[in-house]
Amino acid sequence: MKASRIPTFSERRDASTTAKKAAAERFRARPASDDPAVVAQRVARQAVAAARELRTAERAKARQAEEMAQAAELAAREVADRKQRAQQADDQVALETQRKAARDSRYAARKARKG
Repeated sequence: MKASRIPTFSERRDASTTAKKAAAERFRARPASDDPAVVAQRVARQAVAAARELRTAERAKARQAEEMAQAAELAAREVADRKQRAQQADDQVALETQRKAARDSRYAARKARKG
């Protein structure tokens, strides 16, 4: 088996310093904000974001149009349903009127036979 090696304080401190220096170098090595590559990348990101916003707006507009169409369809169904219920009520009233007239005529005929 390999013996575990415990680093000393100075080794840990040196490793930390080296890591900090490497991070600072990576930060300094970054291109400036006015670098043409950075500017082109920023413009590309803005174009992608604008296209995304446009697609989102189009989807929202389509969703709103679909909701309005569904609402119109529901309203049309409600109107048709109300008309149907009104027609059924009118038919029921007419049927009751016919039944009453038939009953009254039977009653009158019975009275005429007796009387």
